Amino acid sequence: MSQPQIRPTNATEWINRHDTFVHPIDNLFDLINGNTGSGFDDYNAMTEAIQDFLGKAIVENKTVRALGGGWSFTNVATADWILNTKMLNMVFPIRKTQSLSPEYAQAPEDLLFAQCGNSIQELNDWLKKNNRSLKTSGASNGQTIVGCFSTNTHGSAIDTGSVHDFIVGMHIITGPNDHIWLERRSYPVVSGTFIQIFKTRLVADDELFNAALVSFGSFGFIHGVMIETAPIYLLECYRKKIPLDNSFRHIMETLDFSNANFDPNGNERPFHFQAVIDQYNLAGGAYATIMYKRPYTENYQPPVDDLNKAGPGDDLAAVIGIITDIVPVLTHLIVSNLVKRSYALYEGDLGTSGEIFRNNNIRGKLLSTAIGIPLDRVLEVNELLIELNETEGPFSGIFSYRYVKGSAATLAFTRFNPTCILELDGAESSGTRNFYAAVWNELDARNIPYTFHWGKIHNLDEARTRKMYGANMDNWIEQRNKLLSPESMKIFNTRSLVDCGLDKILPIV
Repeated sequence: MSQPQIRPTNATEWINRHDTFVHPIDNLFDLINGNTGSGFDDYNAMTEAIQDFLGKAIVENKTVRALGGGWSFTNVATADWILNTKMLNMVFPIRKTQSLSPEYAQAPEDLLFAQCGNSIQELNDWLKKNNRSLKTSGASNGQTIVGCFSTNTHGSAIDTGSVHDFIVGMHIITGPNDHIWLERRSYPVVSGTFIQIFKTRLVADDELFNAALVSFGSFGFIHGVMIETAPIYLLECYRKKIPLDNSFRHIMETLDFSNANFDPNGNERPFHFQAVIDQYNLAGGAYATIMYKRPYTENYQPPVDDLNKAGPGDDLAAVIGIITDIVPVLTHLIVSNLVKRSYALYEGDLGTSGEIFRNNNIRGKLLSTAIGIPLDRVLEVNELLIELNETEGPFSGIFSYRYVKGSAATLAFTRFNPTCILELDGAESSGTRNFYAAVWNELDARNIPYTFHWGKIHNLDEARTRKMYGANMDNWIEQRNKLLSPESMKIFNTRSLVDCGLDKILPIV
């Protein structure tokens, strides 16, 4: 039998998964669960070990950040001491109603309590074996569940919401002397029995919960999360070339599918819709990725992996990352030919959510920015991009539009209802960064409201953050101050938090 470990690796730098930056650190620590034969005891022992560690960080004046899959393109997760959580991957199915609040309207099997280091892939695998599924996910499955939702990974289920929208409870270690179970007062989930098992205390607060959902590790160490799952289902998937005519443009700016006529499903409203525009071949039409939710049956053949092509759930990063160094005059030829060769068309592919959204491979060195915009500005933004590509390009990528239901999380970048996410994946180069800057400047110049995916490339400072979130920014800061002591706020600060003006310690009234 073993006890939990927080083991130093003595690493002095950290490089993210996409190689977009190198960050100096004081140390990287591997967190390893104990193995006493009791999952509850091992989980609680790790809670105590993390509390002790945070106490040392306060004494030594070190900042601390939990590390998930390292998927972020920005330094949102950097600090003096980084905690590798990927081995914290216990799951606790909810089997008995005694663990649930009498006011919780769903059944125990609708819930899964997962430790923070579980990857999306691990959760998908466990859920399928138990005839369940995540309600939505991002294009990749390598993120940890907490890293995924706390940076507002959006998914693309147009009527479902982002990944954080199916989180209904969080176990947060706020410092060396306290840890809490946080859920919404308006949506009670767990009972006193559950609270006792994990030796924590209940905080039921809608405002605090909504603020903590998208908080990129700055509200404390999120040790475990309660996930609300769905019965297992299949996705029937299509990728088509469709003329970029008025009918398709109407769908792009309204999500009105009443006259879509997508063969063979006609005008059925899809579960997922994505439009991809190759600015170098507008006459060739748009790529439309369309998925429909279907009842589960075992009589299907999942898609076969082909690392040279983008699968049904892959985003453009799976293709564009192959380009690493392009002669600008040839960019339009290389991008169009690469997309034509690698962004495969398909008809009626079937798979579970975990089998469709499964890409865990990184093809080449790339950059990515994701920008949330209101639905009714989509066509205006698309024309803006085409114009900028002529004057500020050529851009070594193409334009992708995904759609998702708006979120109530305080700093959700999916704040428009619905939100269209413009994804600009491009080769790592100064040209790509310059094109991003030109896009952001033009959005400002035309007074088009927009937000940034917190885990992708952006230019946020305090003024821009305030312009995007207004009073929500103040509310988020207020909730953070309500939860954490000044000493704990300091250890959970990062350079990114300071740059955005979100590190404020408010005076005690």
